[in-house]
Amino acid sequence: MADPACERLALIGVGLIGSSIARAARQFGAARHVAVMDSSPQVVRRASELGLADVATQGYAQAVGGADLVIVCTPVGACGDVAQSLAPHLQKGAVLSDVGSVKGAVVAQMTPHLTEPARFIPAHPIAGTEFSGPDAGFATLFQNRWCILTPPDNADAAAVERLTKFWMRLGANVETMSVAHHDAVLALTSHLPHLIAYNIVGTADDFGDETRSEVIKFSASGFRDFTRIAASDPVMWRDIFLANKDAVLQMLGRFNEDLSVLQRMI
Repeated sequence: MADPACERLALIGVGLIGSSIARAARQFGAARHVAVMDSSPQVVRRASELGLADVATQGYAQAVGGADLVIVCTPVGACGDVAQSLAPHLQKGAVLSDVGSVKGAVVAQMTPHLTEPARFIPAHPIAGTEFSGPDAGFATLFQNRWCILTPPDNADAAAVERLTKFWMRLGANVETMSVAHHDAVLALTSHLPHLIAYNIVGTADDFGDETRSEVIKFSASGFRDFTRIAASDPVMWRDIFLANKDAVLQMLGRFNEDLSVLQRMI
């Protein structure tokens, strides 16, 4: 393997994103050694069956020990507890990152547990599907997709460079922005659309059985797009909405104002 982005990669959480990173890192030579860790024994067993990594474990020490790049791939609401659990096992000089769709809350949760906060480089690959779990991932998920890095002001330049190289090796286009700007932009481009999709599908579900069946039968492509989005992991999206609630509520308020204007015009 020529010039990998890291020697030993550890992934905490083996859902859609974690399993896709594992597959891509192996396929595109981004890491010489891949370890995955998940709290679920069923997920760990399935990761082993799928051959996602050199090591699949429920233990932080076995996954994180010796890794020079550790990426937390859990729902954003769990990131603080994960950081607390993995911090004692991080080797000095290791780069730590995440994949959360919200950055402000994740930084606030994880940073207090770290002895080298300048080497914590938050990241958000803007890629995904409505599916979840280790079987849902695929190696090309990040090809020609954006990955946003939100390094702190005192970030270690070498850590940023290593993480940038890693994501580019996986096929992503890398952009850097501040935490606050990221959360405002994603509230509009991602979080609000998901919130609207959940609400529209919930409205359709409130109809009686006969009308509900007709809604499904005669749904056009636009409505089917909403149902696809609303099929995403509800726990993950609950955490995202709550973690970025200030920006989401601001965007939702502006959307409601525009919706009221349309309602009056009609």
